[in-house]
Amino acid sequence: MLDVLASLDLAWHDCYGESSPPEQVIDDIWLIADGDLSRFISAAYLAVTDFRDVRVWSDELRN
Repeated sequence: MLDVLASLDLAWHDCYGESSPPEQVIDDIWLIADGDLSRFISAAYLAVTDFRDVRVWSDELRN
């Protein structure tokens, strides 16, 4: 999972010019993953392509 987080940081920097995603995005990824590596990877990828979709997904899980 650390490699995925490192890749997420690099991709986030390339896309958004920030060194890493906001803490809320990281929290949403962990919530979505729920201990499943494939879901973690999917959520991390989605966070880079459109982090708003990650927010919608995590909000659905919270409710």
